[in-house]
Amino acid sequence: MFELFVCLAVGLVIGGIFGLLRLPLPVPHGLGGVLGLIGMFIGSQIVKILV
Repeated sequence: MFELFVCLAVGLVIGGIFGLLRLPLPVPHGLGGVLGLIGMFIGSQIVKILV
């Protein structure tokens, strides 16, 4: 659980830095991009189970 909070904190800091520098966020936009990330995560977990 601690790892999740660290990831959230790092994400908030990076997002803040990008916001201050007025740079676009390096994340996929829209539902398609989010589903792609979820699919990659699930796929990697399936491979870990099978291999």
